[in-house]
Amino acid sequence: MKSNAYLLLTVFVSGMTTLGVELSASRLLDPFFGNSILIWANLIGLVLIYLSLGYWLGGRWADRDPRGVTFFQIIAWGAFLVGLIPFFAAPILRWSVAGFATFDAGILIGSFLGVLILFSLPMTLLGMASPFAIRLAVTDVSGAGRIAGAVYALSTLGSILGTFLPVLVLIPNIGTRRTFLLFSVTLLCIAIGGLFQHSRRTGLLYLGLPVVLAILLLFGSGGPIKGGKTTLYETESRYNYIQVEKEGEDILLRLNEGQGIHSVYTPDDPLVYGIWDYFLVAPYFN
Repeated sequence: MKSNAYLLLTVFVSGMTTLGVELSASRLLDPFFGNSILIWANLIGLVLIYLSLGYWLGGRWADRDPRGVTFFQIIAWGAFLVGLIPFFAAPILRWSVAGFATFDAGILIGSFLGVLILFSLPMTLLGMASPFAIRLAVTDVSGAGRIAGAVYALSTLGSILGTFLPVLVLIPNIGTRRTFLLFSVTLLCIAIGGLFQHSRRTGLLYLGLPVVLAILLLFGSGGPIKGGKTTLYETESRYNYIQVEKEGEDILLRLNEGQGIHSVYTPDDPLVYGIWDYFLVAPYFN
């Protein structure tokens, strides 16, 4: 088991990345589709499909090519594709919203298509980690059960960390985009370290992947989260995506996908002639 320590570390970080990406994906979809139970059903269901496909493909691939260098190449590409998600998410999700806005089930279909395009390949590749790692770690069938148990235990422990880390720490402090990049670069560094252990030449070639992500972060991370012609300000809080828009003389505060208006401000009139005016009488109940 000691000789498999780096392999098990990779499985742990891969499990952390998988759930970290899934939880962060919900915040990526918020500005476009909201966070209703339909969106969560699409997200969880599709991710489970990708992971199932990854388990199946990973097991078959491992039997055909049981080499460490192949394993770490798969992990490296999965991590790299995770890092690309925040840079391509906005145009793809805008297209998904616009393409199905006229349908009654537009939110369901649009979010389904958005998740399908963005997450299918990286999550499938990450799903290959555990079966491939088991194939590499098992040298004696008499210890296969113990090794398989250790691999899945560490993967699950990583997933637990990946569940809470983005929600409680990363997204509130560094935002959704950088959360994706942090998970991506962490796993990518682990994968490249594994490649150097098996093939220095291959490891050197794969050093180009984090360089690409660094260039994208430097030149492509300054754009709006969702944006719009009337948007004055947008940001992420611990709980919501927040957008301030100007419509005529009114300034609106919208949350998440923006279907509901949280509050309205009119500079030249204390009344906005809507339900928000009822809050003006609140001080008189004190």
